[in-house]
Amino acid sequence: MRVLVVDDDFGSRLVAQATVDRLNHECVVGVDGDEGWRLFNEVAPDVVVTDRSMPGLDGLELCRRIRAAKTDRYTYIILVTGLSDPAEVIKGMHAGADDYIGKPLDPLHLEARLLGARRVTELHAELATARQALSHQAHTDALTGLPNRLALTQDLEQIHRHSERYGRSYCLAMCDVDFFKRYNDTYGHLAGDEALRQVARTLQGGLRDGDRVYRFGGEEFLIVLPEQTTPQALIPMERSLHQLSCLALEHRTGGPTGVITLSVGLTSFGAGNPVTSQALLADADRALYRAKSAGRNCVVCAGF
Repeated sequence: MRVLVVDDDFGSRLVAQATVDRLNHECVVGVDGDEGWRLFNEVAPDVVVTDRSMPGLDGLELCRRIRAAKTDRYTYIILVTGLSDPAEVIKGMHAGADDYIGKPLDPLHLEARLLGARRVTELHAELATARQALSHQAHTDALTGLPNRLALTQDLEQIHRHSERYGRSYCLAMCDVDFFKRYNDTYGHLAGDEALRQVARTLQGGLRDGDRVYRFGGEEFLIVLPEQTTPQALIPMERSLHQLSCLALEHRTGGPTGVITLSVGLTSFGAGNPVTSQALLADADRALYRAKSAGRNCVVCAGF
């Protein structure tokens, strides 16, 4: 563990540092609360062992700041106090301390607290990993590995707000696999699943790093192209249709090409179309419907 020791008393710092070193933990030392706060932000310790009473920033305020800090890990705080009043100890716990230890500092007592701190911080790390995995699962389409509609909802609002604030443009492309029900009926659902995975990979491969493909639902995909106007976004979308055609996924009942194709409805947000993100999705969907009506395997731009 990385342990930050904060104490204005030289003797207490020496005992704490010697104990931490003996237990083979990494030790960082601050001589007062102000330095302790600076070091906390610089070294991201697992454990903070801080004196209660120090000039300037005292231990209680340091605890409060640590608990208010937005970090992705839990810091275990051990408050060191020479005050014997239990009410003072309770103040420390309310300020954010996890445990306390009296002065003069006893190495064995500190070792016992650090053993507990290790268990708690390891448990928090495991919980953080589990939460991360669950969040990824909730935002990812299991079949294609693409971000799903929940992820799209969150990302799109962020992109839309950014574009509104800074006067930027972005495009949405609604894509639909042509005659996909026929494909499933002809080749089976397992083949249909594999076809969707290949379509997803083809769409991803034809875009810039900043563009993002989402599984919108069924055989539909939604592509967000930040910082693009309609004429600019038309180029990668037509390239994606060409790449999918070259992939030549057989679809005997899918139209005259005999391979899987896509229809795309493309729209853009910007000075000429300052609508909400939901209205923009509706625009893309209407343009997709026009692409279907125009014979499929094509890109139709909203407003054109």
